[in-house]
Amino acid sequence: MKKIALYFLMFIFICFILPALLTKNDIATSALDEANKEKESEAKQENQAESGTQYTEYNYENYGTIKLLHTETGEVEEVKLDDYLCNVVSAEMPADFELEALKAQAIVARTYTIYKIQNKKHDNADICDDSACCQAWISKEDRLNRWDENLRESNWAKIEQCVYGTAGKIITYNNQPINAFFHSNSGGTTELPVNVWGGGSDMPYLQVVETSGEDAYSQYASEVQLTQDELLAKLKEKYSDIQIDFNNDEDIKILEYTDSNRVKTVKFGNHEISGTEARSIFGLRSTNFEITKQDGNIKFTVKGYGHGVGMSQTGADSLAKQGNNCEDIIHHFYTDVEIKEVNDLN
Repeated sequence: MKKIALYFLMFIFICFILPALLTKNDIATSALDEANKEKESEAKQENQAESGTQYTEYNYENYGTIKLLHTETGEVEEVKLDDYLCNVVSAEMPADFELEALKAQAIVARTYTIYKIQNKKHDNADICDDSACCQAWISKEDRLNRWDENLRESNWAKIEQCVYGTAGKIITYNNQPINAFFHSNSGGTTELPVNVWGGGSDMPYLQVVETSGEDAYSQYASEVQLTQDELLAKLKEKYSDIQIDFNNDEDIKILEYTDSNRVKTVKFGNHEISGTEARSIFGLRSTNFEITKQDGNIKFTVKGYGHGVGMSQTGADSLAKQGNNCEDIIHHFYTDVEIKEVNDLN
């Protein structure tokens, strides 16, 4: 009889009490999620009030929510597109850059994101947080902690102003999002994609353009100096049969330049390699370099930082300082493009 009563109580617990507890827990979790979203919304409104700007939330017909892969954990997070872009812009461009430069970065990053969604690389996500694969991303908490305490609120408000203030805007060519490449500093002149990746004929909007004022930034100039043994050791990692006569000026020589004055082909002894490969082997900031011998060492004098294709971030800031707005900046770096609402895409 006791066993029957025990079984009856277990039946009651499993069928009625346990589901009620689980439902209560789900409701509590859902309420917590809603509370967190409400707090984020309130914080966003406070930032808008502080900056004196109010943003009407853009109604994305598509792409309003994206799946973001966090590469370190493998977690895939669903996040609103423009909330994600605040994290991207704050990771990709200094907050003390001009407002119009940051707006241009927001539009470029939004365009790049949608291009990635349309040309998926990840099976379970739209885009990842690895800058070597997609574009940089940093959590709001980490970003705030890296800024001086007295600048945190104003910097984040500035980032939000640039992202939410340009909501929905993307760069198009033939009414499709472009592959909106960008980099740190062009050294004064941008590069064609064919000279970096060997392709790009389908991206006629990426041309060579000149930008004044980039030499005022720390990213413009750098040097790498190696001993003869260090140079040989780095080359031997790729070319085990490398031989160089360091007394012969013809054994270390730039043979060919691209139209943007970057190194296309360079000779090291019995091997001729591309400028992009030399950049990778020797850890140079760009392929815009010269080589000199100095006291038995080999010195690379480098201009610019990055692959040089598309928008230069310091170039964007320089143009903004000269009075250009974000759309002027975009049209400077991307040829024959239009800035459209994402909802207007075919």
